[in-house]
Amino acid sequence: MSRYAFLVLPSHNRVYADAAPSLARAELAVLGAALPDGRIRQESVAESVLGGVPYVAFEADELSARDLGLLANLSSLYALFEVTGELLRPVPLRRLDRFDDDLLTILKYQGKTNEQFTKLLLNVTLASSEFAGAAGTRRLSVLDPLCGRGTTLNQALMYGFDACGADIDARDVEAYAVFIQRWLKDKRLKHRADFSPVRRDRRIVARRLTAQFAATKDEYKAGDVQRLEVVEADTTRIGEFFLAASADLVVADLPYGVRHGSHGAGRAGGTLSRSPLDLLAAAAPAWARALRPGGALGISWNTHVAGREDAARALAAAGLEVLDSVPYHAFRHRVDQAIDRDILVARKPAS
Repeated sequence: MSRYAFLVLPSHNRVYADAAPSLARAELAVLGAALPDGRIRQESVAESVLGGVPYVAFEADELSARDLGLLANLSSLYALFEVTGELLRPVPLRRLDRFDDDLLTILKYQGKTNEQFTKLLLNVTLASSEFAGAAGTRRLSVLDPLCGRGTTLNQALMYGFDACGADIDARDVEAYAVFIQRWLKDKRLKHRADFSPVRRDRRIVARRLTAQFAATKDEYKAGDVQRLEVVEADTTRIGEFFLAASADLVVADLPYGVRHGSHGAGRAGGTLSRSPLDLLAAAAPAWARALRPGGALGISWNTHVAGREDAARALAAAGLEVLDSVPYHAFRHRVDQAIDRDILVARKPAS
């Protein structure tokens, strides 16, 4: 049995930095459960201060390269050490990251979700699916049905996954299309990209961004490409644009009901709803249909405007199995005076 400790990644957001150690414990507990044979002793996971610096410590049996590959992507992990007496021995890590981090950090706008939290939500959703062990062996597909300006999509692309998204806000979709096409050109990545109207029965029903690209010219030439597709459409209509059972993971940050609203299905004149529960009840069935059996759906939301039990009922009504063990109840944290954010994860039955 060995003891490990990881240095918590600094955050520019002071409030999130305060919550980071406890969130890291919860994330480690969920990811640890995805490792075979219970290698990480869950009861040993604890916050620790070494040399006046916050760490998260844990005990584990010998960690394989696969185990370290999963742990390397913890959203708050800055560096991992094996603890021997009073000494810290660095443990080499190989992250999934395939591109420069400016893919995640260049875009700045009001209301952008913290990149560390976005990574945490994607990690927890992946670890809760049946595909956690496949992340390094096949290209997974991530759907964000409320993608905004693409923070979750970009994190999925960073991992080497395919990414799909939908958003009703034309300005957000257009801003993301401009950004990602410019980024691909600036990075001189071999790619094809298009942003154009979708026509049906001679009518424009949406606008769609499509892109194919690869990290290297050899991969692109061999057809080993990542795919990105984003449509400007109401989230309840994603079944019109994405095939059923086509996404391994569905990840969404629900409107917080403070600065952002949602266009509820059937609302006269497209009026703005402040209730994420209205949105969830209307959209969860479509999200569940897009999810592959064994896949997982992860959402975050403001608990001040929607209770956890109500959100869980909406996901269960869509045929999903809500995961309710202890680690999943440890993600609630303060964002600001009006927002307390939490995570809810559910899995689509494999049969």
